[in-house]
Amino acid sequence: MLQTTEQLAPRALAFAVKCHHGQRRESDGTPFVSHPIEVARLLRDAGCAETVIAAGLLHDVLENGDVDVPELSARFGPDVATLVDAVTDDSCVESYRRRKQLLRDQVRCAGGDVALLYAAAEISTLRELPARVQRDRARLEDLPGDSRTRRYLERHSAMWLEHSRASLAMLEQVIPGHELVGRLCQELERCSAECGLLN
Repeated sequence: MLQTTEQLAPRALAFAVKCHHGQRRESDGTPFVSHPIEVARLLRDAGCAETVIAAGLLHDVLENGDVDVPELSARFGPDVATLVDAVTDDSCVESYRRRKQLLRDQVRCAGGDVALLYAAAEISTLRELPARVQRDRARLEDLPGDSRTRRYLERHSAMWLEHSRASLAMLEQVIPGHELVGRLCQELERCSAECGLLN
């Protein structure tokens, strides 16, 4: 029996909870599934279709769950699977900067609903950054000035914001004027100020 699109979001939520069971967010230790739930809410509030909202709930299952595209397609249909696949990092690329550049290029080429999904995910991720930076700074206090860990932590937040700024610039071209782009811009400004990384 065919599933209607109205049934997609509740099924996607149940599957996301299962896939992310036991996973925690690095920033504050809360259950990881709170991130895709927030992404889905942002998409719902922006008036997106049920398939996009379902993809928001599932957008991290390919990266963080034991799931592949064919399974996602079989469970939720090819439209949802295509959306999720389009916002998924290529784990074979080791360089953070290169991996994120390829992801932005992927989203730019897809446009439309993929760009909306990506924008919502970036908004939610940016909201985590101040807590993560605060945690990292606490760890830095105990590290010597020439420590490799210190250098990594200092660079990581800056690279994350660099990626977010590049994402915003790309989205301003792909979906100019959309409310999610405006919200991403606000989050980026707030986050940069809170993290003390304004340049």
